[in-house]
Amino acid sequence: MDTQPVQGATNGENDESVLLNEEGVAGGSITKRIEDKVRAGLKVEHFEIVDTSGNCGSSFAIIVVSPDFAKKLPLARHKMVNQLLTEEIAQLHAFSQRSLTPEQWAKEKR
Repeated sequence: MDTQPVQGATNGENDESVLLNEEGVAGGSITKRIEDKVRAGLKVEHFEIVDTSGNCGSSFAIIVVSPDFAKKLPLARHKMVNQLLTEEIAQLHAFSQRSLTPEQWAKEKR
């Protein structure tokens, strides 16, 4: 199955983007749990999740943009996210993340 990024609904400051398969279905409940836990633990301004496993649901990459990452080194940011997702990461074959401040995200979008 091919996947394509689809822009989700915009909710106030939050800009949501989800990867849907050709049937328009998100990559399973683990994607929802990952997003819900990250949003519950951090002030998220932008979130993306991509199934990098060819839709078998065993590998994911995320981008999290949050002001909570300000003045933190990348390792500390990754630890913040990993601690929120301990159970989910344990179920995956691979997990990668990009944890950016809103300022970093704005520079990348140019």
